[in-house]
Amino acid sequence: MIASLGMYDRAECQPANDRLWALIRDGLRAEGAEAPDALTRGAGAYWDAWQAPDLVLSQTCGFPYRARLHGKVALIGTPDFGVEGCAPGYYRSIFVARKDNPRNSLGEFDGATLAFNEDLSQSGWAAPQNHAAAVGLSLKPHLRTGGHLASARAVAEGKAEIAALDAITWAMIARWEGFAVDLKVVGQTEPTPGLPYIAALGSDTDRLFRAIGSAIAALPPQDRDTLRLRSLVRIEPAAYLAVPTPPTPASLGLASEA
Repeated sequence: MIASLGMYDRAECQPANDRLWALIRDGLRAEGAEAPDALTRGAGAYWDAWQAPDLVLSQTCGFPYRARLHGKVALIGTPDFGVEGCAPGYYRSIFVARKDNPRNSLGEFDGATLAFNEDLSQSGWAAPQNHAAAVGLSLKPHLRTGGHLASARAVAEGKAEIAALDAITWAMIARWEGFAVDLKVVGQTEPTPGLPYIAALGSDTDRLFRAIGSAIAALPPQDRDTLRLRSLVRIEPAAYLAVPTPPTPASLGLASEA
């Protein structure tokens, strides 16, 4: 059996995520369900976990869900992180640039070089490209970094002019990364459904929803603050599938990889 919570699991968050999982695990076991003792971390926390036939719980991104996982996994619910200006369970991307860049609004970044984490990222790739297209801008895929933290660092180091980071990750970077003082916010995308919790196809999603919701409510306030976690909501699959899919980085002339 596999359980993973890798999307917001930086070192400062791991103890809180461990306590969250312990509450979920014990809630499931109290209802007679099996659950692994500990979370899976590292490379196995992502695609390997999402596609595992014995997946008890994981968190994925909206783009992988609509592109590859829909119909192959069970959608449990979506955590609400209380992102400002977003409905419960929704989030948005925050555009960041170097603080010493003379441009201060997104409209001034037409043609700018973009650092992004990966091709199937909603917040790092799809959201900024969809938003740019909607407002008549072009953001050039310049550097594939492998992670939001690396994208933010690439902008801070002048390796790209702009990056889009999901709002929760940006809040964590601003809180814990020293280089964040070298960055500024220059815009934000429209809200889209947040990162959903999933399980293996055929799982009892009602039981999982109850266990997760109860665990979030039982978390100590300090842990909920660390994880920025408020509650659990239901967002229909159709809302995820309705989000547009932009062209691939390669089709737009990706320049390089970190």
